[in-house]
Amino acid sequence: MLSFFERLVDPYVAYPESDQPPQKLWPFMREYARPFKRVFWCVGIMSFVVAMVEVGLIYYMGRVVDVLTTNTPAEVRENYVLEFIVVAAFILILRPIFQALDVALLNNSILPNFGTMIRWRAHKHVLRQSVSWFENDFAGRISNRIMQTPPAAGEAVFQVFDALTFATAYFIGAGVMLAEADARLAIPLVVWLVLYGMLVNWTMRRVGPASKAASDARSEVTGRVVDSYTNIHSVKLFAHHDTELGYAKEAIENTRKTFQIEMRIFTKMDVSLVAINGLLIVGVVGWAVWLWMNDSATIGVVAAATALTLRLNAMTGWIMWALSSFFRNLGVISEGMETIAQPITLVDSIGAKPLVFKNGLIEARELSHHYGREAGGLSNINLKIQAGEKIGLIGRSGAGKTTFVKLLLRFYDADKGRILIDGQDISKVTQESLRRVIGMVQQDSSLLHRSIRENILYGRPDASGAEVVEAAKRAEAHDFILELEDPEGRKGYDAHVGERGVKLSGGQRQRVALARVILKDAPILLLDEATSALDSEVEAAIQDTLYGMMEGKTVVAIAHRLSTIAHMDRILVMESGQVAEEGSHSELLAAGGLYARFWARQSGGFIGTEEAAE
Repeated sequence: MLSFFERLVDPYVAYPESDQPPQKLWPFMREYARPFKRVFWCVGIMSFVVAMVEVGLIYYMGRVVDVLTTNTPAEVRENYVLEFIVVAAFILILRPIFQALDVALLNNSILPNFGTMIRWRAHKHVLRQSVSWFENDFAGRISNRIMQTPPAAGEAVFQVFDALTFATAYFIGAGVMLAEADARLAIPLVVWLVLYGMLVNWTMRRVGPASKAASDARSEVTGRVVDSYTNIHSVKLFAHHDTELGYAKEAIENTRKTFQIEMRIFTKMDVSLVAINGLLIVGVVGWAVWLWMNDSATIGVVAAATALTLRLNAMTGWIMWALSSFFRNLGVISEGMETIAQPITLVDSIGAKPLVFKNGLIEARELSHHYGREAGGLSNINLKIQAGEKIGLIGRSGAGKTTFVKLLLRFYDADKGRILIDGQDISKVTQESLRRVIGMVQQDSSLLHRSIRENILYGRPDASGAEVVEAAKRAEAHDFILELEDPEGRKGYDAHVGERGVKLSGGQRQRVALARVILKDAPILLLDEATSALDSEVEAAIQDTLYGMMEGKTVVAIAHRLSTIAHMDRILVMESGQVAEEGSHSELLAAGGLYARFWARQSGGFIGTEEAAE
C-alpha cells in the first residue's frame, strides 16, 4: 500500500529548465513545489481533519464526565451505551485511517520525493554552470549546499503540514470548543494567542538570519576542510599541517560563534514560553473553576478546559520548535540558493543549432579576452588553422596559449571577436555539439573516482569492451592496468582510481586520459602538454600513437618542450596575448627570433638529436 503513496509524485518528472531561476525564497520554493501541488492540498486537509479529531476527543471526554456525574449507572447503561460504542468504533477504526492517510502522504509521498527532486534539479542546474563559475568557488562549499538544501527544504515542508497546519486547526478547534462551553473561556485563550504570536514574531525575525549565518559558516568549514583534503599532497609536501589546522580553526570558531547566537535565541524563547503558558493554564483553568463555583459551568467543562489547556501547554513547545525549525531551514535554503539559484551565464544562444562538422577549418577573427581585467589573455588575434593542419602553440606562461584553447572549447565567451569552425560561429552553436567534435589531453588530466573502464569509456560511452582495451593499448596503458588492484579487491579495468586519479602515478593518469581521447576519436585534437607527465621511455613509445591520432585531424598542440612540436606543420609563438611569430620549425630557427632563443635554451635531453631536429 505504501508504494502507492511513494509513486504519487515522480521526482525526476520533466520540467522547463530556466537559466534564470527565482532569486527570492518563496518564488524559489513555489517553483519546486509545482509537482506536489495536489499532494500538498491533500495532506493539508488531512492535517486539519486529524487536528479536529484530537480536539473533538477532548471535547467528548468532557461530555463523558458530565454524563457520568449527572446520571446513575443504570441510566448510563440505558441511554448512552450505543453512543459510547459508536464513538469507540470511530476511535478504533476511522481515527487510525485518518492518521494513516496523513502520515503516508507526508512521510511517503512528500519527504522522500521532495528532497530528491530538489537535489536532482539543483545538481542538474549546477552542472550547466561554466568552468569559470566553478573556478570561483570551493568545490566543497558547492557540494555542501547541494547536499544540505534538499533535506532543509523537505524538513520545512514537513513542519508546515505536521505542525503548523495541525496547530492552526487545533487552535481554531480549541477556541470554538471553549466558546461553545462558555464564551468567556475563550478570552484568556485569545490573550494568550496574542502574547504567543508576539513571541513567535520576535523569534522568527531573529532565527532566520541567525540560521543563515550559521549555515554559511558550516559551508565555509566544509569548503576549507575539503580544500585541505583535496590538496593533501601539497599539505604533506610543505609540512603545513599546523597551517591547515589554523585555516580550518578560523572557520570552525566562526561556526561556533554563529551557532551560539542562534542558541541564545532559543533559550530566551523557551523561558518566555514557560511564562506565557503559565498565564494560559491559570487563566483558562482558573476561570473554568470560578465559573463552576458560580454554577455557570459543569464539571465536564472544567475537565475539558483543563485537558485542552494542558494539551496546548505541551504543544506550544513543540509548535515553537517546529516554527523555529521551519525558519531555520528556510535560512539554510536561502544560503543554498546562493549556489543553486545562480543564473547560468554561459548559455547556448537563442535558436542555437548543432555544429555541422565538415573539414575542421578553425578561424579566429579579432579575438580578445582578458578575464575581466585590462591586461592578460588575448588581444585582437587573427588566425586561420586549415582543415587537417597541425599547429604548435608555444610561448611564456601567461602569453595566452591556454586562453585560446579555452575559448575554442567555449569555456568562456570572448570579450571581443569570434571563433569559427567550418564557417560557423561557435557562440551560435550548441555547446555539447561543439565539444563533441573536440578531443583534448591536458597537462593535468584528472580522472573520475570510478573504474579505469568507466574513465576510458567517458570518451565514448557506447564503445565496446574490445575498443576500450584497444585504446588502452595504443596509449601504452594496457599492461599497467592489468596489474592494478584497489583496496576493495577490484582488479584491472575494474579497479577504481581514487579521487582525481590519485591512486595512479602522473604518467599512468596521463595514459588513461590519452586512451579516453583515443577512444573519442574527435576530428579536432587539442594537446596541452600532453606528454609532460610521461618519462622519456614511455613518451618515445607513444609518439607514434600521438602522430597516428593526429592523422586526418586538425591539431592544436601546446608545448614547452619544443621537440614535441618541432614536426608540426606550423608553429605559432605567442607573446603578450598576440601571435609574435609563425612558421615551420626550420623557418623560425632561421629567423633568429623568439622561437630560436627558446630553442637554444632547451637542453639536449629535451630536444633530442640535432639530426632529428633538422
